[in-house]
Amino acid sequence: MLLTVDLTKLQIVKGQVLLDAGCGEGRHCEGALELGAKVVGFDLNSTALTQAATRLLGKTNGSSFLKANALTLPFTDESFDRIICSEVMEHVENYKIAIKELYRVIKPGGRIAVTIPTEPTELLYLALSTDYFETPGGHIRIFKPRTLSLSLQKAGFIDITVGFAHAFHSPYWALRCLVGLSSADQNKWVRLFRKLLLEATRSLPAQRIEKLFNFIFPKSLVLYGRRRDST
Repeated sequence: MLLTVDLTKLQIVKGQVLLDAGCGEGRHCEGALELGAKVVGFDLNSTALTQAATRLLGKTNGSSFLKANALTLPFTDESFDRIICSEVMEHVENYKIAIKELYRVIKPGGRIAVTIPTEPTELLYLALSTDYFETPGGHIRIFKPRTLSLSLQKAGFIDITVGFAHAFHSPYWALRCLVGLSSADQNKWVRLFRKLLLEATRSLPAQRIEKLFNFIFPKSLVLYGRRRDST
């Protein structure tokens, strides 16, 4: 399973309630469910939500999926033990409000993982194709790691640590930009590269190699933190 967040760093245990903010097709939801958590996933994309619900049909453990906006979360304060927000903040107009909302709904002591594309890869893709930032619903900013880290700390999260992921996806997206994003899915080299990526997710040696390359040209940056315990 292709996950951006290292679920072991979130210390997920059976019985916890996890919010997947911008859950997409439910990859992280599935991983959390396998660890015994109850999952609430939300997204603005109705098609992705349907795919997530279908993907997890029969193993939802009382979990739910709903359409919602990260700027106005429909949850009460301190509702969740864990939060994942993967590849979302680069799409959100006012990401600082979104972070405050995530802080509001997580319990004291709760752990969070927020992922964004790395700055070097985003700059590379922009240089290769202006379409990369002009696709409707696409990225609207390039984050500096320190910017996101400071925003998390300002909201109240502490113990911020950094991880990296998806080095093999960095050249894949460069190739997509080179051949043209609008027609990339029909390109034979893109399709071959995608096939190799899928094979890599099933290969332990390939996963170990990618972990090494994650320190050189990762596609994603992962920030882990937690909400301060109540006093």
